[in-house]
Amino acid sequence: MTESTTTNSTPKLNPESNSKLLIPIVITVLAIYTTIGISLGILPKFIKQELGFDNLAVGLVIGIQALATLLTRAYAGKTTDVLGSKSSTTRGILLVLLAGVLYMFACSAVSVPLLSLSLLLLSRIVHGIAESFLVTGMLTWGIGLLGQQNSGKVMTWNGIAMYAGIAIGAPFSLWIVQFGTLWAFSSILVLAFISWTFSKTLPIVPVHNGHLRTPFYKVIGKVFPQGIALAFSSIAFACIASFIALLFSQKNWNGASLGFLFFGGSYILTRVFFSSYPDRFGGFKVAMISILIEMSGQLCIGLSTNSWTAILGCTLTGIGFSLVFPSLGVLAIQKITPQMRGTALGAYAAFFDLSLGIAGPTAGLIAGWLSYQSIYFFGAFSCVIAIASLLQSQRKEIQAIVN
Repeated sequence: MTESTTTNSTPKLNPESNSKLLIPIVITVLAIYTTIGISLGILPKFIKQELGFDNLAVGLVIGIQALATLLTRAYAGKTTDVLGSKSSTTRGILLVLLAGVLYMFACSAVSVPLLSLSLLLLSRIVHGIAESFLVTGMLTWGIGLLGQQNSGKVMTWNGIAMYAGIAIGAPFSLWIVQFGTLWAFSSILVLAFISWTFSKTLPIVPVHNGHLRTPFYKVIGKVFPQGIALAFSSIAFACIASFIALLFSQKNWNGASLGFLFFGGSYILTRVFFSSYPDRFGGFKVAMISILIEMSGQLCIGLSTNSWTAILGCTLTGIGFSLVFPSLGVLAIQKITPQMRGTALGAYAAFFDLSLGIAGPTAGLIAGWLSYQSIYFFGAFSCVIAIASLLQSQRKEIQAIVN
């Protein structure tokens, strides 16, 4: 049964109702991303110390989830468009429950390390697919409820919930694992149930029928300019996430943790206080300003001669990167009809996944050839490419209107 059989029209909501609807949306996403944070906090130590495998196995287990998410973005988007956002979200939550059970089986099979590792790989694949369904479903659901005019706000608050969940989950896992790894993995089941409970409180949005579904490759073509800009602007985030601690270590600077803290804090605070900007002032203006701020942060790190200058660069990068996804997302959504919104959001988000997959190895090569500080010139140059891509797409759109 699709959602269109349950209701015939999108609920008419006032601004106060819009604000209230954000609460269950945020909690649903927060709970699921806390499970991702928990797994990230537990797995490296579990694989190395309890199973006895090396760093390569850790990297494989951690990285395979992102690959599973990337490869299922298209299917999750199509499912959302055909069956509805509620169906997609529910599938994501159920898959998180399955992943939690598989994690527990892997923990119970610790006496057979190869079996345990195989179950962990399967768990991560399921977890990655779940993330794909959950994010696409909740973004589409939120935009369907609050309206396309609030799409930037929906994307902004979803992003806050995602990063906050990971930030909460990792330290929580380090606390609960002292009672046993099995207890830590079982908390994933509890969080999936919390997510399901809050998602049930949201009104259903009908599926948009009556139009042929657009092939995925054509949808990618529609969001490609914004996707490319997102991919290149996201490289700066990957550079900080992967190498800022190594830069501080190489320079014998104290305060690497402050770099992460200021980056994360500025990212979240910018989203909290300026979440309405992409919708109010337009995605293009906000994206351009955001990427320029992000570029200045990368240059600040690349040119830094002390830790506090580098921390300032992390802060500026966090401020700039914060509104890039929702700003470019607003531009992408404007080109998309409602019946293929889920597919479009899946395609758009895939550019971010692809960026993280490419940026890490590329930055690692640059560090090997030159230095860790050179990575951030690469991050700044990537921002230049993102800006050029945006300007080029804007010029083409203006020409198309004139002609």
